[in-house]
Amino acid sequence: MPNPIQTRILSEAQDPLIARIWRAMAGLRSVVGFMNTGAHPDDETSAMLAALWLRDGVNLSYACSTRGEGGQNDIGLEAGSDLGTLRTAEMERAAEVLDMRLYWHGQSAEDSITDFRFSKSGAETMDIWGRARLMARFVEILRIDRPDIICPTFLDIPGQHGHHRAMTAAAHAVIAAAADPGFAGSDLPVWQVSKLYLPAWSGAGGAYDDEVPPPPATVTVAGRGRDPMLGMSHARMGQWSRQFHRTQGMGSWVAVGAERDWPLHLAWSRVGADSDGVTDNLPRTLGDLGLDAAQQALDAALAAFPDLPAMCRAASRAFSMLDTAPVAPVHAHRVSRKMAQLARLIRLTSGVEARARPARSLIAPGETVAVSVEIAELPGVFAEIALVPAPGLSVTPEGLAAASDAPPTDPYPDSYDPLSPRAPALSVALTVKGVTSHSAVPFEVPLVTLPGTRAHLSEARAFVNLATPARRIDLSVGARSPGAPAFDLPAGWAQDWVGDAVTLTLPENVPEGLRVLPLTLDGQPARTLRKIAHDHVPLRVNHAPAVVSVGLAHVALPDARIAYIGAGNDRAAVWLRAAGMDVTDLEDVGLARPDAFDGFDTVLVGVFAYRFRPALKPAVGRLNDWVRAGGTLVTLYHRPWDDWTPEATPPARLEIGQPSLRWRITDAKAAVEVLEPDHPVLTGPNTITQTDWQGWHKERGLYFAKSWAPEYTSILRMADPDELPLDGGLLVGAVGRGCHAHVALNLHHQMACLVPGAYRLMANLLGLRGRG
Repeated sequence: MPNPIQTRILSEAQDPLIARIWRAMAGLRSVVGFMNTGAHPDDETSAMLAALWLRDGVNLSYACSTRGEGGQNDIGLEAGSDLGTLRTAEMERAAEVLDMRLYWHGQSAEDSITDFRFSKSGAETMDIWGRARLMARFVEILRIDRPDIICPTFLDIPGQHGHHRAMTAAAHAVIAAAADPGFAGSDLPVWQVSKLYLPAWSGAGGAYDDEVPPPPATVTVAGRGRDPMLGMSHARMGQWSRQFHRTQGMGSWVAVGAERDWPLHLAWSRVGADSDGVTDNLPRTLGDLGLDAAQQALDAALAAFPDLPAMCRAASRAFSMLDTAPVAPVHAHRVSRKMAQLARLIRLTSGVEARARPARSLIAPGETVAVSVEIAELPGVFAEIALVPAPGLSVTPEGLAAASDAPPTDPYPDSYDPLSPRAPALSVALTVKGVTSHSAVPFEVPLVTLPGTRAHLSEARAFVNLATPARRIDLSVGARSPGAPAFDLPAGWAQDWVGDAVTLTLPENVPEGLRVLPLTLDGQPARTLRKIAHDHVPLRVNHAPAVVSVGLAHVALPDARIAYIGAGNDRAAVWLRAAGMDVTDLEDVGLARPDAFDGFDTVLVGVFAYRFRPALKPAVGRLNDWVRAGGTLVTLYHRPWDDWTPEATPPARLEIGQPSLRWRITDAKAAVEVLEPDHPVLTGPNTITQTDWQGWHKERGLYFAKSWAPEYTSILRMADPDELPLDGGLLVGAVGRGCHAHVALNLHHQMACLVPGAYRLMANLLGLRGRG
């Protein structure tokens, strides 16, 4: 791993100035605005957008409803708003590659517009999000960004994700609302979109199953070319952007000849039919706005490449002309955008280099952080630089100081513009040939303001098994400020503090249920912090009310020594140990041993482990032989693309269904029909009753099995509303002398949400035995 200095050097070497200038030129070729819309980070049509921007100069934006909080996480354990914070950062990096503005409909972790779970219904999604809320924010976004074109990524048809369907339906409705001065949800000046395109390709595949064919293509965005300067195809440029969506496993190599074009259907237009491309019948250049002289100067700047001084002089002339040009209000946003793009190009071609770097990444209220600033100037260019503080921060001779009431940095910012980095940033004013332009440079390392009353909880959730003698919870509360910590406890509970460590003691007769324990510092409600640190995104800090949720339930434990093979995508072993089970994490060295599974009664394979735990792959044959010899294997859900081969991965043939939309139960309250009421998995050591299916969170399960060998028995049947039932959620098979149980129910998530029934069913699964 490179050290921080080496990483800093590499970051510059891997993105040379000439490439940054070339990309900065792209958006100057057009004044057309194209807004892609979707429901989740990674829904954007990256390759098509890369071609529209880098080749055609179209100015891009993306309007996204949710932060993807309810999705999977291929790289870590972040979930909920922590995952939303991470995926927000990923989406910003992806947008930066395409020089694309970004807007979120959901503006906070508490917003109703959230990734609540997978939905099969656009109507259901709209009801949960709130139609009035979604439309008000969508209108606001259009009136701020003022795009000429809207293009959803998906179609509003059966077989598509309900979130996608809701966003596409909203795209149809929002055009009239944004142009309506009587619309009550926004007081911004109205904006009239000119065109609405729909994808003329199917969204069916591994996840979705479009039931209706796409509409006919009326125009095609050519996507098979490559950029002459960067040497990348537009498809690979799109993948450069997409690979930042690493929580979703995005990023693929597009081989030469595998590129594709992008057919679109013109669903609505106020400017007439197309004859050639998406920019038909729209103002394309400054010349179309009556600014011929400015357009000529801009063209000269582009034509001068790679003569940087000549480019800088011509760009400055164009900037000066636009600064004083009379512009109709309906086109003012186009000119403002061009001026911002020109100011960036002037800075990049001027030879001036400006950098700012804080001494550390975090600042608390009342603290000061030093900021180092570097600037390199050339003769003939006059540069002024200044620190631009974030709210609650001020510039001091030492750097930046946070006021005692400085607000924390928002982990859910509602917009992002690569041309206007968020404060704190560095402002650069350049004067070239008497023309002064301003641009902003982000800090090399972001500076995050922490909440004033804060603490780090070692755990935000705890489980106490009332069937065991344990009546205590051990926690630590670190990095706290200010002063004395205390939990607000129910009657009969006690707390004993030794420094940062605290023991919560429960009374003997405490009843089952969920208890939420708020933490205070000096009597004030505290907020807990979660640092979101991954190599591919800048540091983020999520913060939320500091509480510990405690689940209390009676769970009879299996007589089993359990080996757990995880891949970092679940915490099943943590929750099993919390309930009192004997669980050993099987390390890579142990997995490689011929006798890796000897001494264990049960092996539990975690979510996605067959794909993301490389040491497991060469051990699969030995693991299956161990099962046939009498061992018990429990596998948590996997996707078909998680190196799951139906004939080779499990001990007996078991096929996971595709497309995944058809093989999941999204309703967490879906009725559960028991097909084998006397099966051991439902009778011991815990008797599973209908009570155990209550209180489930998000969904019942996903990636259900589609077909299976005769060795397996289906235990449960369930169905989403108005759909046929699925029987592949829980399969138990006698394989040789052993036993294999495959679990598509998301028990690991339910245990994390402290659902008692999930613990009882998991205990029964781990206690299963074969015929040996």
